[in-house]
Amino acid sequence: MPDRYSAIEDHAVIGDLHTVALVAVDATIDWCCLPRFDSPSVFGALLDADRGGSFSVRSPCERTKQLYIPESNVLVTRFLGNDSVGEVIDFMVPYDGNITTSSWPHRLVRRLRAVRGTVEFDIRCAPAFNFAQAPHTVHAIDNGGVVFKAPGAEMVLRSTCSLSIDGPAAVARVRLECGEGVDLVLEWGGGFRSMVDGEAETLFERTLSYWQNWLRRSRYEGRYREMVERSALVLKLLVYQPTGALVAAPTTSLPELIGGGRNWDYRYTWIRDAAFTLYGLMRLGFMDEAASFMSWLEARCHEAPEGEGLQVLYDIDGNPNIPETTLDHLEGYRGSGPVRVGNAAADQLQIDIYGELMDSVYLFNKHGNPIAYDLWLALSRQLEWLEKNWDQPDDGIWETRGGRQQFTYSSVMTWVAFERAIRIASHRGLPAPIVRWRDCANDAYQAVQRNSWNASRLAYVQYPGSSALDASLLIMPLVKFAGPSDPRFLSTLDRISEELVNDSLVHRYETDGSDGLVGGEGTFNLCSFWYVEGLTRAGRITESRYVFEKMLTYANHVGLFAEQIGSAGEALGNFPQAFTHLALISAAVNLDRAITRAG
Repeated sequence: MPDRYSAIEDHAVIGDLHTVALVAVDATIDWCCLPRFDSPSVFGALLDADRGGSFSVRSPCERTKQLYIPESNVLVTRFLGNDSVGEVIDFMVPYDGNITTSSWPHRLVRRLRAVRGTVEFDIRCAPAFNFAQAPHTVHAIDNGGVVFKAPGAEMVLRSTCSLSIDGPAAVARVRLECGEGVDLVLEWGGGFRSMVDGEAETLFERTLSYWQNWLRRSRYEGRYREMVERSALVLKLLVYQPTGALVAAPTTSLPELIGGGRNWDYRYTWIRDAAFTLYGLMRLGFMDEAASFMSWLEARCHEAPEGEGLQVLYDIDGNPNIPETTLDHLEGYRGSGPVRVGNAAADQLQIDIYGELMDSVYLFNKHGNPIAYDLWLALSRQLEWLEKNWDQPDDGIWETRGGRQQFTYSSVMTWVAFERAIRIASHRGLPAPIVRWRDCANDAYQAVQRNSWNASRLAYVQYPGSSALDASLLIMPLVKFAGPSDPRFLSTLDRISEELVNDSLVHRYETDGSDGLVGGEGTFNLCSFWYVEGLTRAGRITESRYVFEKMLTYANHVGLFAEQIGSAGEALGNFPQAFTHLALISAAVNLDRAITRAG
């Protein structure tokens, strides 16, 4: 079974700021949802090798390599033979905001080239609409293209070579001499236009220029520039440009353990993840994305029912209704079912989201644009809800399903929420119940110190009365809850190092079944980069640098991270994950600064 699937880490990602496609190292596109991130899949072989559908370009050349054209999300897959070299250049054309979303054709371009010797390519485009649930027709058109039609969906494949129909697929075999090429353009509802001379080249130049111009806005010039810039490019790909929402990851149901049941749909906008992601982008100077998200956020605050808090996650339009279902006709990645669509975590209570949110608003107000009065009023209403509810048991940052607790991390982030709100109000002179907010911040702070410090463990624990460590508490000095040399934090850092860390990789917590979920999981990349920051802020620079650079070896061949790392160093969980890449940016920026200061 495993040979039927490309490993999660054996993928790169391209996108158009509406959706993405995953491209395996053999140039097969085995994941793409159209026309947007949370649409049903069109190519889904990553979740079912037989039924899911794919768009493959194969060559008899034995070896393949992948790289991005520098400073871009334009991907090159190289086929290396004994006396020949072929290339497939893949990209999606970034969304032009001057065109309405409904009119955007979502062009995926594949350019096949022989760069040395003679190269043969076999092309097969075999979609499977609506998660392989909707049958489709395929027919050729006079202008050299092929049209795929399913209920409510139409896709056109245009080519500079002749295409044939093979059952539900469009196929071609081409033999290219050195310097020759073939262009393929796949469009969602793109109509029946013929290929225009030079069209693919124009789209290529436009796309390359877009990404390189965008990345030049980065202010980071440190020693980890290559990985930081790749992470920034990944985060930008996860922005749904029409609304400014950011998805946690563009995939669903990639397992946290092969054969396990911890498979979730991440194609939505978590308040927490989006807030942290904006923090990462703002650190590099990308303020436009932050401004767009602030507009999206303001709308969610205004829409929240009177007397209720924000939801944990929304779809990219801001719709709070995200029911979770399973697709039992799909076997799942390497047999790891169930395949889930939607996410029941939308109905959970997660108190911590207000802390991440207010921290990002604080940074945006300080380093970007002063927030508008209407947004301040909307945020103040959410803080009113938090005043009354912060000490409730909740489901926590890790979205466990084993019953609510008064998680320590949630109390820490409650303190952050009110502390940052007080700073904004004081700096701007905005109306605010400062005394009440100060009291809430103090209460949350004292709750952690009195109830979550375990004297026998010499560590802060997951929740009062627990003895379990939780790597989320590495964030304490990052959000200034604890000083980096505070004895309690340093002791907690040591306990986490001893019990949750293995070869720079950090487990979130012990998965002993108490979280209400079946099976284990890998180490959590976000926590590994938080660990780097904890070491850095504690002044353990040599150790921090070693751990960070070890972590970079767990990136895949093009610098991407999934959510988790397995016992053999394999990628696990949804891919690529925003949380991980934003944490990498933060860790790199702070470590780089510390190394420079240390001389």
